[in-house]
Formats: sequence, C-alpha cells, structure tokens
Amino acid sequence: MNELGGSALYLSANDMQLGRGETIADTARVLSRFVHCIMERVYKHKDVEDLAAEASVPVINGLSDLSHPMQILADLLTIWEKKGKVKGVKVAFIGDGNNVCNTLLVGCTKLGADISVACPSGYQPDPQHLVWAKQNAAASGSRVVITQEPAEAVEGAGVVYTDVFVSMCEDAERERRMKVFLPKYQVTKQLLSAASADAVFMHDLPAHRGEEVAPDVIDGPKSIVWDQAENRMHTAKAVLSLLV
Repeated sequence: MNELGGSALYLSANDMQLGRGETIADTARVLSRFVHCIMERVYKHKDVEDLAAEASVPVINGLSDLSHPMQILADLLTIWEKKGKVKGVKVAFIGDGNNVCNTLLVGCTKLGADISVACPSGYQPDPQHLVWAKQNAAASGSRVVITQEPAEAVEGAGVVYTDVFVSMCEDAERERRMKVFLPKYQVTKQLLSAASADAVFMHDLPAHRGEEVAPDVIDGPKSIVWDQAENRMHTAKAVLSLLV
C-alpha cells in the first residue's frame, strides 16, 4: 500500500473489539466505514466468508486454513517468469494437502498447468478444491493427478513444490505428522533428480530444513524460493491496484 501511494494499518484481534467479543459482522461494518480494502489472515476460512458477506469494501483472503490465494498468485507469476509460460508446465506438489496445495490445484489448472500431488493417505487436498481443479482442467486441457508416491508425482515435472508438514493450529499433531511424512515426503536431491533436467524448486516459506526439504535443495541452484517470496509484493500490489 505504501508503494502504491496509500497507507496501511495492522490490526490484531486484540487491537479491535473482536478481542472483547464483537461479532465479525459488526467488525466488518465498522471497518468498511474507515478503510477502502480489508485483507484478512485467519485460522478458520468461514471467518473470511463472514467478513466478506458484511463488508461494503473489498475483502482479500490473505490466508486461511483452507486456502491461500495471495500466495498462489505469486507462485504462478514466478513459474511464468522462470518457464516463460504456465500452460503446459507440470507442477508437482509433495507433502500435506493443505491450504497452499488446495489453491495451487485451482490456480494451476485454471491457467492450463498440469499438477500432480503426492500426499499420504488421510492428508489429501480438500475435496471441493479438487472438484474445482478438475473442472478447470477439463476447460483448460490440463491434467490433475493425486498419488501417494512422490517419485510418480515429480516424474517429468518442471516445478517441484513443497510446504511445511505442520501448518497453523497443528502443533499438537507434530509428532504424529513427522512419523507420517518423514522420510518419504521430504524433497531431496535424489527426488528432485526424477523431475525434468530444468526443474526448479519452490516453497512458500518459512521452511523447515531437514523436514519437508533437504538443505541442499532449498539452498541449491535449482531453488527459486527467493524470487517467489519477492513476487508476493508484486502480485499483492496488482490485486490492490485492481480492487481499490
């Protein structure tokens, strides 16, 4: 917002009446009188929907437990920068079928990229996002594959993507999740070698080296995570410029 010539406020729940029990609907109505746009980062996706339903200004989903659209906009821009296109590129996502995976499925297929997701049983992507991805794929001519085998997912991929195995509000599950995901779903140099010769590695950050990704992969020559992180700024400005 500063770079676009505006100003921004950061408000936690404790900075507003939400911390004292005010409803999300009332907060949305009041904030709409003060600002031109609201970006909300929440634990429960329904909170974004409830705020958007009552706000009279644009509401942007900055992150929820179900989806992460602002991240995937930056990811798609990064793929386009590095590959010269998005349509026809194969993206492999390895790990937990979380909010990043859900939205990556939708974003890739909308722009015609193939996507293969490798995740353990019980950790698959959200069913509704998978339905949307398959509908997009039918329209764009792309392909969606869900498997439990990382090697199958990365075969021939131009992009190999992973995220943390323990997302927000899942700390109590950490020990169990580590046993499920490691070592099979860690992105290593060996796994990356099964992708195409010019494959790149992506991660939305922050990363846990030695868990979802080996240090020599994220810090290696195929990693484009820093360009990916920078593009969060550029795509956020594009969204704000469009909406405000």
